[in-house]
Amino acid sequence: MRAGYALGGDDGCIADARHHAMAFLDQAHTDRRLPVTARARDLTQLVVSELVTNARKYAPGPVLMELRLMTDSVEVVVWDSDPTVPTARASDPDRIGQHGLEIVKAVTEDLHIELAPVGKRITARISLSDTPGDDSTARGLT
Repeated sequence: MRAGYALGGDDGCIADARHHAMAFLDQAHTDRRLPVTARARDLTQLVVSELVTNARKYAPGPVLMELRLMTDSVEVVVWDSDPTVPTARASDPDRIGQHGLEIVKAVTEDLHIELAPVGKRITARISLSDTPGDDSTARGLT
């Protein structure tokens, strides 16, 4: 199961992206009978929000989002027109803002960034379950 969304560059596109993600997970739960935990829903909304916010902030033009359902995870794919590959900054508790990529890396199973013919594509994979001993649980992120 997969779904794609073209998001405008307006102020409402971040909220729209979160709503699309929740509707997608609801459909996965209803149609495919997949268990989608509250934790998975929360983390998916967080990742979508961070990735779309960064795309909107740093790249001119539209943002494309694709959601892909895997056996035990959901992939959030965000494309934007800026070819600059983002990097997580060193941890700094005094820094205000610019923690988005750090957060995404901390809560996802996998994060992959690839250059596209125009811009870049960022893919983040989030587990649909609350597996005991998973890395994010061990970090107290549940």
